[in-house]
Amino acid sequence: MPQWFWFVPIGLVIALAAVTGWRHGWIVANVSETQVIEAYATRYLQDRARDGTGATAARSECSAQPSDRAWIVVICGPDDPALRYTYYVARDGRLKLLVGPRGRG
Repeated sequence: MPQWFWFVPIGLVIALAAVTGWRHGWIVANVSETQVIEAYATRYLQDRARDGTGATAARSECSAQPSDRAWIVVICGPDDPALRYTYYVARDGRLKLLVGPRGRG
């Protein structure tokens, strides 16, 4: 077996790492605020349905604002704090912190 053949698995691992890193960077660079708000508005409806209060929930109850703790904060719910959800979202779209009704997280 040729000596260069032993380096093929190392090359494949390096190529896989490069493609994975490029893909993650592409996702982070191309997620928009609108996509985040829509995704977390959908999650809000699911959370309210899970809690049994989904009958009065609406996507239009969600708004967003920038934050020092996260890239964007999506606040969903009526004026009643017992039904309000706050989602702290990282730049890549993943959830950093969820503050649910009555401040429970």
